[in-house]
Amino acid sequence: MKRFGWSIALVGLTAFFAFGAGTVDGASRAPAPDFTLNDLNGKPVQLSQLRGKVVILDFWATWCPPCKAEIPHFKELYTQYQPKGLEIIGIALDQGGVADVAPFAREQAINYPLVIGNAQVVESYGGIRGIPTTFLIDKKGRIAAKYVGYQDKQVFEKEIRVLLAENL
Repeated sequence: MKRFGWSIALVGLTAFFAFGAGTVDGASRAPAPDFTLNDLNGKPVQLSQLRGKVVILDFWATWCPPCKAEIPHFKELYTQYQPKGLEIIGIALDQGGVADVAPFAREQAINYPLVIGNAQVVESYGGIRGIPTTFLIDKKGRIAAKYVGYQDKQVFEKEIRVLLAENL
């Protein structure tokens, strides 16, 4: 696990400079890999249980400046769009797990679910090479977009509106 933490730490620094985005049209969207990870209270969160909702899946860490810069966007988006069918899951990649993430989440008043990531989920999403890396998942559980590096709130909001308007 220690090796996993250091590799993410190194690539996290590069994500600040590596901006990438890609939206996938509905016909060619791949299924989002399912996972079950524990939230900060030890309760399991399973991605497939969110089918029928639009999901922002954000790989991040407490020590990552661009990750921290996106948190206010996600808090606002969750407040505004959660009643309309949006869910956000923050997958924390901190080496210290809950001990690092829980105090940070309280301090930042994060209002959306956070889970503790592991090497298996990182690999299942293509090997996260930089953080933040954020996936938008449509109502059918398919990856609709992937963003590497910091993104403005408007980028996510535009995609959310489109995905929420799609019919199952």
